[in-house]
Amino acid sequence: MKKLTSLTIAAPLLLAASIAQAEVSANFGATSNYLWRGVTQSADGASVSGGLDYSNESGFYAGTWIGTIDWGIGNAAETDLYLGYSGEADGFSYDVGYVYYAYLESEYDGSDFGELYFKGAMADFNFSIAYTINSDADDAAPFGQGDLYYSVGYEFALSEDYSLALTVGHYDFDVDGALDADYSHAQLDLSKGDFTFSVSKTTDSALSDDDLKLVVSWSTSF
Repeated sequence: MKKLTSLTIAAPLLLAASIAQAEVSANFGATSNYLWRGVTQSADGASVSGGLDYSNESGFYAGTWIGTIDWGIGNAAETDLYLGYSGEADGFSYDVGYVYYAYLESEYDGSDFGELYFKGAMADFNFSIAYTINSDADDAAPFGQGDLYYSVGYEFALSEDYSLALTVGHYDFDVDGALDADYSHAQLDLSKGDFTFSVSKTTDSALSDDDLKLVVSWSTSF
């Protein structure tokens, strides 16, 4: 009985400590052009977004993000669901997880897919790798199982208020047939507070054009 009483007293204390160590945050954003890995998801038009994130001191996190998209057949929404673990060792930051992309009302069958990702950073350098492990797409279409995306980046502070980031990435699609979907892209981001000005360029492919894109974005979290 004494043991049971001790557990009864300790349980609320442990729960309170767990809640205190956990953090829930929300984010909102707007952009003049929603670019994802260099390619517009909003027909070169404006997009708004919002999300919720949970994290705790162990490094575990989970969240969801919703943004408006336009693939040329009317407005729709992208919903991302993700979970992962992040940490740091000897100056190296890492983040490993899974994300599922769902495209609601997109009118494109086979659009949803999920991927495993790993991100790393040390000093001002960073990199990422993402591998598609499940997809509704068939073997002849991009964003199917076996696709690989990777990028490298460099970010540094210009002053107390401004930072500059450069990202170079490549999307390697595991597509059966003659569709030339692979592409590379580069993006330069100048940020001040909640605002970012971006210059983006991709190589020409079945999924992208080589037009230079100038984008202004705003985001905040609390």
